[in-house]
Amino acid sequence: MTRTPEEAPKPQGAARLYVAPSRYRTRKTILNDALPYLAISPTVVTFAVLLGIPLVVLFATSMQKFGLFELLNNVTTWVGLDNYYQVLFQTPAGLPDFVTVVIRTTVFMIVNVTLTITLGTLVALLLEKLNKWVRLILTGTMILAWAMPVVTGVVLFQWLFDSKLGVVNWAISSTGIFGDYLNHSWFATGLTTFTVITLLIVWQAIPFVALSIYAGLLSIPRDLSEAARVDGGNERQIFRHITLPSVAPLMLMLIFLSVIWDFKVFTQIYAMSLNAPDNTMTLSVYAYVIGISDQQYGYAAAASVVMMLLLLFALVPYIRRMISSLEDQ
Repeated sequence: MTRTPEEAPKPQGAARLYVAPSRYRTRKTILNDALPYLAISPTVVTFAVLLGIPLVVLFATSMQKFGLFELLNNVTTWVGLDNYYQVLFQTPAGLPDFVTVVIRTTVFMIVNVTLTITLGTLVALLLEKLNKWVRLILTGTMILAWAMPVVTGVVLFQWLFDSKLGVVNWAISSTGIFGDYLNHSWFATGLTTFTVITLLIVWQAIPFVALSIYAGLLSIPRDLSEAARVDGGNERQIFRHITLPSVAPLMLMLIFLSVIWDFKVFTQIYAMSLNAPDNTMTLSVYAYVIGISDQQYGYAAAASVVMMLLLLFALVPYIRRMISSLEDQ
């Protein structure tokens, strides 16, 4: 029987030459797929060790009766969830109610994030309209404010709002619009103290937000806005339908970071409220006072865990939005 060329048997060597390239491509594909994971594995391992070990120690400490006696005598006394019960339902003497502290911290965070994102966006839009040299001067000034150490900023604002030598009191009194503000103490009440702290935090956070959004604005093609103007669109419509959707993923990330930073602010609040009333205490200061001043380390660890869980709960909507935006790309 006569066979066609396609049905004719191939030599053994030719068969090996035919199969081997397929195996080679398979191994090469597997290696290429695994290469990115191998490249980031040192970072992942380092991150897991540096973050995982402190988290494990924190959770373990939060379930112990861990005070000065246990620390000095190296005694471990497990109390289970008793510390969490005390955090949520019992108030230590001399400290505000935990629920009140949570509400105060949340309101403080919302105000700071809202002001930071709003003013940062306005400054970014202003940078886009300025000429080269003015934009360069403003950018350099913002970088200096952003690079200023936190403690230095606290000292600067304490001097600006000082009751006797403060420039703010002198400036307000000089205008005569709001009356005599000489010797007025901005740190006498919790509301005015939080006002000064908010001004400091927003002042140092605006540069990062403004420069980040400005970088996002530069990536928007100018043809889109020019075409919108030709079609009769005004600046508000261009911002709403072109600019805002283009920088929305970037703004979502900035909101995400701002929520984390402002929720756990410690240095500014603690340094400025040393001589202020207790109604300036937020969650981070609350955990510090219990752990360091009162030497109740187990209780403070439980408060820190609750604070971390509350922060994760607050970030769930932003995490879901970021995941959905990545899936759409």
